[in-house]
Amino acid sequence: MSDPRVFVAGPVSWNRLVELDELPEARPHMEFARRHWETIGGTSAGKALNLARLGARVTLRTVVGDDGPGRTVVDTLTAAGVEVIAEMADGPTEQHLNLMDSHGGRVSIYLEVPVLTTPRHDDRALAALTDADAVVIDLAEHSRPLLAAARASGVPVWCDLHDYNGRSAFHQDFLAAADHLFLNDDGVPDRADLEALLALTGCRTAVATLGADGAVAVADGVVHRVAAVPVERIVDTNGAGDAFFSGFLLAHLAGADVPEALTAAATSAAHCLGSPHLA
Repeated sequence: MSDPRVFVAGPVSWNRLVELDELPEARPHMEFARRHWETIGGTSAGKALNLARLGARVTLRTVVGDDGPGRTVVDTLTAAGVEVIAEMADGPTEQHLNLMDSHGGRVSIYLEVPVLTTPRHDDRALAALTDADAVVIDLAEHSRPLLAAARASGVPVWCDLHDYNGRSAFHQDFLAAADHLFLNDDGVPDRADLEALLALTGCRTAVATLGADGAVAVADGVVHRVAAVPVERIVDTNGAGDAFFSGFLLAHLAGADVPEALTAAATSAAHCLGSPHLA
């Protein structure tokens, strides 16, 4: 499929990233940062930027505050070719403090979480959703109301459950709506249990990323695996999962089978790991 249209709904953020030699121990002490910087973040921003980089026409419905970080996030996405439907939060734009070590470890601390009381652009969002070739609904309370519309549209629904452990009530609506499901192995580190969880989702495709060990997918009862693409130097792990997701989605829309889509996804993730940017 050439020039695919993808609708994404979910969170964006403004992030302060702090790189340390090691993640801090749980005791009072002092640490010196190796470096620190501020940049756009949020899983839906990561997907939108990677999808646009890979050639998709992307519409992102998200929530920002009426503040400097929110305007910077929207401007950054727009400059990358993403059409942004920005709902206004009751309060500041979502903000994170991410502590990272040199081995790829990360702790994300949510500093601000936006609340959306009155959406004003539902008609525009629903029109873009219905016109898409794929709909991505990311984890957030403000994107949850779009799950029903996504299912009713008949457009394939893609959901990323991140560290879902197989039990969390917060994730259940997203799991139930998904045709294609992604998660990572943080919530279920045992590989046999993780594969069993993928098989039980009932989705057309269920994929789990395994960090340096690549990824595993279950589709039509068949298990597929892909190794991680080697990266000479990991610059930043932020956005790698979203890059993997985006590479798989667009390969799938182009007609790739599951092994081919996994290979495209692993390549996309490696590009992200070698870059200081989300895409």
